[in-house]
Amino acid sequence: METQPNILVVEDDQELAYNIKRFIDFADVQTVFDGLVGLSQAQTNIYDLLILDLMLPNKNGLDILKELRQNFVTTPVLILTAKDTLTDKLKGFELGADDYLTKPFHREELLARVKALLKRNGLLLGSDRLQVGDLRLDITKHQVQIQTKLVNLNAKEFDILVYLIQNKNAIITKAQLFDRIWGFDSTTALTVVEVYMSNLRKKISLATGFEIKTLRNVGYLLKVESENK
Repeated sequence: METQPNILVVEDDQELAYNIKRFIDFADVQTVFDGLVGLSQAQTNIYDLLILDLMLPNKNGLDILKELRQNFVTTPVLILTAKDTLTDKLKGFELGADDYLTKPFHREELLARVKALLKRNGLLLGSDRLQVGDLRLDITKHQVQIQTKLVNLNAKEFDILVYLIQNKNAIITKAQLFDRIWGFDSTTALTVVEVYMSNLRKKISLATGFEIKTLRNVGYLLKVESENK
């Protein structure tokens, strides 16, 4: 089964937020209606895209964006707002926004912008093949290949590998992996991440050109050699 992108929508207009969730039916979309709650959720860094309103209760969108970037959260951000002046747009881009869509908007334009941002990170069909070193991964076929040899991974191992590749050269905490792969509401123990990571390493041990590092008390890092020469 193909891994769905995770999207967080921070929008205080609940009807609009639910409509956005309904529009983006190819992703796992979560909605929150408060700025402080949105910041807390976004800081988990398990999302592939953040759709962010600017006029929010308790903390505005620009302050959320500024704090995320200051804390090195690099999740792509699509600002969605009624504030359409050039000054507003420039401020958003200066703080680290990736795109800007003003209200009211057409459903088709929202979908086009969302898909463009996701494709940039290899998260949609059309960008469904990922590669690190001599390991190639096909998201659609759920297939992993090292040189000419196919590698048999179970669903969770495959999803972990996809997530690591999509976040190569970035530190991923154990909690982030757990929330992304098993879900917020899972009753499984956090230590399951170590078990699956150990099994994954054994199965791809012959792959070259990258290394999955364990950072004690921090998390994991997929280090790609060719990008650091």
